[in-house]
Amino acid sequence: MRALSNVNKHGGEDVQYKHGALKSVQYNFGGFRLPQRVEMDAPKTSDIILISGNSHPELSNLIHKRLGVKSSGCAVYHKTNRESMVQIGDSIRGKEVYIIQTGAKDVNNNIMELLIMAYACKTSSAKSVVGVIPYLPYSKQCKMRKRGSIVTKLVAQMMVKSGLTHIITMDLHQKEIQGFFDCPVDNLRASPFLLQYIQESIPDYRNSVIVARNPAATAKATSYAERLRLGIAVIHGEQKEAESDEVDGRYSPPTIPRSRTMDAGVGVPVHIAKEKPPINVVGDVGGRIAIMVEVLKERGAYKIYVLATHGLLSSDAPRLIEDSPIDEVVVTNTIPHELQKMQCHKIKTVDISILLSEAIRRIHNKESMSYLFKNVTLED
Repeated sequence: MRALSNVNKHGGEDVQYKHGALKSVQYNFGGFRLPQRVEMDAPKTSDIILISGNSHPELSNLIHKRLGVKSSGCAVYHKTNRESMVQIGDSIRGKEVYIIQTGAKDVNNNIMELLIMAYACKTSSAKSVVGVIPYLPYSKQCKMRKRGSIVTKLVAQMMVKSGLTHIITMDLHQKEIQGFFDCPVDNLRASPFLLQYIQESIPDYRNSVIVARNPAATAKATSYAERLRLGIAVIHGEQKEAESDEVDGRYSPPTIPRSRTMDAGVGVPVHIAKEKPPINVVGDVGGRIAIMVEVLKERGAYKIYVLATHGLLSSDAPRLIEDSPIDEVVVTNTIPHELQKMQCHKIKTVDISILLSEAIRRIHNKESMSYLFKNVTLED
């Protein structure tokens, strides 16, 4: 068998067009076209300003290049006591400002940089301040825990209070997080990129099976399988709960205690391994990926591809991936992982800067965003 996950690749002919003061070269992916680069005919008279923090300079440079907008004079640095300092050199009065900042490893500093940059733009009389946050930090803390709090809502309210008037993000942990913000939120999807990667980068992908890591992920896995016209398998079993998630009186109605044992083999068909197995298995990244990979190998998987939107890789992840039966781990560049790629050749990157650039261009030109969700289902 072989194993895959969700990915996407690029292809198509460039088509030039003009939209007002913008001249664009289009780029075909996932069944529809987006501009590969956008050149401003008169950048000096444009009221769009792009600034970025220190979280992901490579992604910021790609977005600047695609939009044809020069980087503004914004310096973000830290004092000796680690306080964040922001200095905006150019005038932004009456301008539309887009702040590019993601949630990387140094997440707390990234948040403070974003808040200070947004507040600096607000007090400098910017017309609007749009936060381009590919990975929203603290998005996994969106549920009430025992003696805890919903941290995602706190972060959302801080961003709005700091001056952000619009949020562009990608693949939120839960779609309901958008309700925590008192401003518009565009939750973009990486699924067309991942699907195209499977179609163009994985040999003989039609002999594959999409694997859902647990029953809760069945709907999303089914959505991918239907668009790729592939079969689906489900890993059944109970994941061990963390002590912080222990059930108490805060949960209503009371839940039935469940076994902490895991029967991960149920639902995955057995396939006899051959020299050239006819089946590929597609799975996504999860906390039980190690168990999942072993189960797939036991069931005759020939190759295993793991795909995810946000590559939250720990310090020892490259070594673990290198020593595992996984053939490729495909992630987008919403989070920087160039160092991990140098340590492990199995880690591959899908560039989503083209989607963020098009979202910025459409918001700037007051165009509809629905086109960016053309090939996206409700389960994505």
